[in-house]
Amino acid sequence: MLNRIKSELLNFGLKFIDVDEKIVRMILETKPANVNEIVILPAIKIVMKKLLQKLQNKRNYGRVYNGELNNIKISIVRSLVGAPNCAMAVEALRRCKTKIIIRIDVCGGIENEIIPINIGDILIPKFAFCDDGTSPQYFRENPSLVNELQSIPNPMGKFQNMFTGNQTIFASKPNEMLRELFFGKGTALFPNKVKETNLWTTDALFCESLEFIRALNSINVQSVDMESSILFLLGKIYNLKTVSLLSVSDLPGHPKYDLLNSNEIHPEMENGIDHAIKLLITALPRVNSLIK
Repeated sequence: MLNRIKSELLNFGLKFIDVDEKIVRMILETKPANVNEIVILPAIKIVMKKLLQKLQNKRNYGRVYNGELNNIKISIVRSLVGAPNCAMAVEALRRCKTKIIIRIDVCGGIENEIIPINIGDILIPKFAFCDDGTSPQYFRENPSLVNELQSIPNPMGKFQNMFTGNQTIFASKPNEMLRELFFGKGTALFPNKVKETNLWTTDALFCESLEFIRALNSINVQSVDMESSILFLLGKIYNLKTVSLLSVSDLPGHPKYDLLNSNEIHPEMENGIDHAIKLLITALPRVNSLIK
């Protein structure tokens, strides 16, 4: 009886809001009006905590934290880890007045001879290969994307039998103006520490085998994360300006700083996060000028 009464009251309230607002309230636990045009989207707790420590005039609305960074009004929303979580956050944000989404978080770095990658470096992806499990669902719903995006055969097929998974890997891109802005600001602030890379997005943090590393090296990929591909893809679909600023936290395949083979934390890991946040704050006035 009590559950029926609760359900009837809930349905009565839903009559006064549209479906978009219902989705925002369900995912972000607030109304669309409480989300700003620029949204910062970290995934892990340490990055979220550091951002909130910098936020001035902080106000909290459900999962949304509003305030100012460098006198620019922004919202901070923690997406949580993985492409499905990131997609849910973006689906809510695109139903608000959000125009720009900046992912700031950590990533794995892939050692290679072309671009030296070190822990603490800030990597700005030129594009992200979509080897997550969420992007294919959006390709299914938006089949024209297949002809609009570049693609490659999955390089894993060269190194082991592929019984399942993505046979074709599409590449999604961030907003070019944002990428160039952050790269320019970053190289001025932190010479030799900010690098543009090719990124691979995966769903499986604990499946970064030696075969996986070899496959990424074979196509000149220098970084790996779990969210950027779907962020860039949904940015294209929903006309949102997106970009990722990623601090290298570990080096998959490295004998000392592979997350899966060592319990040693590199002293530069946290410095890299701090530098990425400083880059974000410094660039925000220019970012704000890109809102249309």
